[in-house]
Amino acid sequence: MQVLKGNIRHRILDVAGQLFARHGYAKTSMREVAAQAGIAVGNLYHYFPGKDELFRELLRPVLTAFDTMLQRHHGTQGEDILLMKSESYLRGCIDEYVRLINRHRDLLNLLLFRAQGSSLERFREDFTDRSTELVKDWFAQMQARHPGIHTRVSDFLIHLHTVWMFTLFEELLMHSISGQEMEDILHDYILFEIEGWKAITRI
Repeated sequence: MQVLKGNIRHRILDVAGQLFARHGYAKTSMREVAAQAGIAVGNLYHYFPGKDELFRELLRPVLTAFDTMLQRHHGTQGEDILLMKSESYLRGCIDEYVRLINRHRDLLNLLLFRAQGSSLERFREDFTDRSTELVKDWFAQMQARHPGIHTRVSDFLIHLHTVWMFTLFEELLMHSISGQEMEDILHDYILFEIEGWKAITRI
């Protein structure tokens, strides 16, 4: 019975992903999801209490990926700022962005372009605000660890740093950039950012 329930849940998520991609969150109904999944609408609510919970569960892998990336770089165990000098840091950032887009391209499209009306409608803005505060704290930690570096950076510049990241993702998705071309673009973008931060922080 558990296997059967798991299959139904998987089918619901698969159908919901297709409908959200086609119509957007606001114009997709639970009744339509149930009909396409071949179950009664009441049974659908047994698996997901509401449309927003269904949408968030569908997007959970990409939401987790964003949070993991943020914590890895700027959380309490974030990387040391002096690593920005290394070639391996650049390579790691490129690989991380490539993996994020390659693994979650469809979910990123839903999150960034089809989430209007859901609790994730402001994900970009909310993540940017959270990232700004986290990076500010990280800069303070780096200043204490390395008194010679310069970390008096305006909050708005830190804010823009995350805004540019989302704009990059959106443009890559809208123009269907993939493969080696995407990797080359990401290389140049991240190199541009790293060299800029190195100049500002004087490392």
